[in-house]
Amino acid sequence: MILFFGTKRGKQKTQKLLNSSCTHCSQTATLKAVLQPNYFHLFWIPLFKIGTSRFAECSHCKKVYSKEEFTFEMKQQLHSLM
Repeated sequence: MILFFGTKRGKQKTQKLLNSSCTHCSQTATLKAVLQPNYFHLFWIPLFKIGTSRFAECSHCKKVYSKEEFTFEMKQQLHSLM
C-alpha cells in the first residue's frame, strides 16, 4: 500500500495595516500583513493545521518583516485578522 502524505500551505489571508508605519522607510499605510496556514495532508486532503506563517511587507521599499520583527502597532492590527 502506498501512502501520499506531507505538508501543504493553505489559503493566504492579507490585511493592510493602515495605522502602522514602516520602520525602514518611515512610510505610513504601506504595510500588508499575510497569514498563511500550513496543513498536514494525506492523499492531498488537508487533515489538520500544523502552524501558521506570519509576515508583513512594505509596498514602498519592499522590506519584509518576520513575526519576531513586528512592532506593537502591527501586532494590535493583526490581532483582528487572526
